[in-house]
Amino acid sequence: MTLTVLMIGDIVGKLGRRTVATLLPGLKRAQRIDLVIANGENTAGGRGLTTKTAAELYDTGIDIITSGNHIWENREIYPALDSDLRIVRPLNYPEGVPGHGVYRKDGLAVINVMGRTFMGAALDCPFRAMDAALAGLSDCKVILVDLHAEATSEKVAMGFYLDGRVSAVVGTHTHVPTSDTRVLSGGTAYVTDLGMVGALHSVLGMQVEPVIERFLTQLPNRFDPEEKGPADFNSVLIEIDESTGRAVSIERLDREVA
Repeated sequence: MTLTVLMIGDIVGKLGRRTVATLLPGLKRAQRIDLVIANGENTAGGRGLTTKTAAELYDTGIDIITSGNHIWENREIYPALDSDLRIVRPLNYPEGVPGHGVYRKDGLAVINVMGRTFMGAALDCPFRAMDAALAGLSDCKVILVDLHAEATSEKVAMGFYLDGRVSAVVGTHTHVPTSDTRVLSGGTAYVTDLGMVGALHSVLGMQVEPVIERFLTQLPNRFDPEEKGPADFNSVLIEIDESTGRAVSIERLDREVA
């Protein structure tokens, strides 16, 4: 049998949540999607996740929420990181931080891992962290990886490193969708970045003027999400052979909402 998985890019602010709520139910019916995974680390005011925004995402039809460096912005989510197995944080943070880096159920696993290049955090090696995680997932045929990273080279390298060992490696963090969807020779679906769900006329989902001001002056200021449409919805649709865990296909599924 074939498993149809939709993986959605970083959801930014209220507009991002509203856009997912508008589009996802219809997409699930039209594409006969079995599983929806979305990066939710920017859903609460553009930085972080709260229990309320997580609940909103589940209500739209999202099954599993991955994250990245911004998951720590709202401390109220920390208890939920331990108790809600559907929220996954990067597995290569130091021992003792809240949460878990792997979701697993009925032979399926979702892994969140973070790159180190240009990310500004002292993390364990993501490549070796993936080796350790996979060593404990011998019972899982379908394994999906959200690699939250800045450098495209690090993402591409991870794709080849995990080729044949996982079903898919998708990049998040840059909020810019890439056009390099492909199934690698070992059967792993790959894309360098999913993109985002947020304002089309924005800088990575944020209001334009403060970002330009930061570049012009180099002074710190506050970035807030752009909450006026139109909005981009960036995702990929992956078909996976459940008996082997190998990807059959991967294609971009992008929409614009007025």
